Amino acid sequence: MLKDPDEASDAVQAVFSRLWEKMDELESGEELGPYLYRAVHNHCLNRIRKEGNGRKYAEWLAHSHKGASASDAGGKLAAAELSARIGEALDALPPQCRLIFTLSREQGKKYAEIAASLSLSVKTVETQMSKALRILREKLADYIALGGAALLYIDKLLS
Repeated sequence: MLKDPDEASDAVQAVFSRLWEKMDELESGEELGPYLYRAVHNHCLNRIRKEGNGRKYAEWLAHSHKGASASDAGGKLAAAELSARIGEALDALPPQCRLIFTLSREQGKKYAEIAASLSLSVKTVETQMSKALRILREKLADYIALGGAALLYIDKLLS
């Protein structure tokens, strides 16, 4: 899946490390083969997805900053408007949604970390993130329909 033996080895190592950390949660007679296969498979898929999002964002950055000069006032104005609209959309989120979204997307915290720090269940954090993403997609629907650089930027924000 990863097309690189070193990356594949890293994926397997990461899954085994996580398994080792959760060893006390496992039942003694539990079959690990299918679990390990699925865990490595999912880890690889997540890695591919993140790599793809990073590449899209890098392409957007290269495109948005390429040729940005004083004569590119229209592009700068569009970027400023998009940034303002994203800010407005974030401000429109309910306080708890906004806090959870900020902790996840801007600070890179995992749902379990957010849940622990806010004394919430992980399911509540998942629900609030889903709500935040739905609201942001609705508020930014006109920009999402435009495609291009705006879509890549919004995709980076929402994924």
